[in-house]
Amino acid sequence: MDVFKEILNFSLVDFADVFLVALLLYSSYRLLRGTVAINIFIGIILIYFTWRITDFLNMKLLSIIIDGFMSVGIIALIVVFQPEIRKFLLMIGSANISKKGSIIEKFNFIKNQDNIDTDINSIVNASQNMAESKTGALIIIERNNSLNFLLETGDQMNISVTQPILESIFFKNSPLHDGAVIIANNTIKATRVVLPINNDKQIPNRFGLRHKAAVGITEKTDALAIVVSEETGHISYIKNGEFISYDNQKTISDLIKEDLN
Repeated sequence: MDVFKEILNFSLVDFADVFLVALLLYSSYRLLRGTVAINIFIGIILIYFTWRITDFLNMKLLSIIIDGFMSVGIIALIVVFQPEIRKFLLMIGSANISKKGSIIEKFNFIKNQDNIDTDINSIVNASQNMAESKTGALIIIERNNSLNFLLETGDQMNISVTQPILESIFFKNSPLHDGAVIIANNTIKATRVVLPINNDKQIPNRFGLRHKAAVGITEKTDALAIVVSEETGHISYIKNGEFISYDNQKTISDLIKEDLN
């Protein structure tokens, strides 16, 4: 009966409270999805619910043990989720109202209808052609986190994405081939962009500076990176600082399309 009364007294503030908690959990899941950290996150959620259940059932000994773990767990969370926390804060801090409309849209609950779908097929086809000719390339695709802070390190552009344009940019004799290309909403925003190099993470020696730069920017933001090796012609797809495996050209296209949705 008491529970029924509480439901009847459900106020607008209670609704906002539940909505914000759901928003936080969903955003955390979106941020951690596809990474090893998602398993840790699920484990923490399970421990938390176990803690609440033991407290409700008055299981004092088990409740005290879990309570002690939860008390010092915040420090462990900061250490374990340091890259993800940095991404989350960047996601909030880089909210661009003129571009996305509102902070809520940053969490992908509301999509701006003016956004233009990125031409993934042109990007993948260009990468495939450059791989066959062993033309080095580094393509960064913006998602929720704004990459405007990187544009001033290169030559700012405003060109629609097409396969010939991308291949001409990374052509070995082109003055624009050195550095990364930033793509947002099917527009090449900048070329010759200088990206931060990741020196902390152990990357196999067969990978060069392009791969280290791709790992670095995808760790610091939620951007996607496509790297074409100049030495081997291999195409690498990098997300969340990790190399994503794929079987063929169609598979990598599907992966990118899924990650952009």
